[in-house]
Amino acid sequence: MHVIDDESDVCEALKVLLHTAGMEARTYASAEEFLSEVRLSRPLCLLVDVRLPGMSGLDLVRQLQQEPMRLVVVMITGHGDVPLAVKAMRAGALHFLEKPFEPVELLETLEEAHRRVSQIVAEEATFATIEANYRSLTTREQEVMALLTEGMPTKLLATKLEISTRTAEHHRAAVLKKMGARTVSHLVRMSMSLQGRIAPIRP
Repeated sequence: MHVIDDESDVCEALKVLLHTAGMEARTYASAEEFLSEVRLSRPLCLLVDVRLPGMSGLDLVRQLQQEPMRLVVVMITGHGDVPLAVKAMRAGALHFLEKPFEPVELLETLEEAHRRVSQIVAEEATFATIEANYRSLTTREQEVMALLTEGMPTKLLATKLEISTRTAEHHRAAVLKKMGARTVSHLVRMSMSLQGRIAPIRP
């Protein structure tokens, strides 16, 4: 958990609270300090004050949204109002809390944020496996996969690619095995996860 707040006493109190709940926390006095010390290469969980010296918490979140990594943000403020809360949510915040906040409410919110980050990490690991498996396919196997995920039967697939049905069946089996797909439906879901992230070969 990364805590960004210019009030040192708030940072210390949050650090102690999170530690007692079994959560590690690193604190920063400004958005600039956070950006200079943290590598933006993996999913992050942030607890950030909306109003900070220099770059605001809102501007920080907007900037981070441009990075390739994904993040889960809980925003806090001592000057909360509805328009600010709306801006925070539009910037991608999961929740918006006003100071002083109840410890129980804060911990429940941060536990949800941690669950979201864990889910993102799991999703990215799954995608990395699917992508690696896809890249292990030969060009012909990628063509076969494209047609399979369009619902084309093996015989029509063979005709389309001008290969024998037996060869098409061999490629079909190889694609399912290499991709780790149990069924063609499973393969379709994998293909959908790849869309927009890599460019599959089209036959």
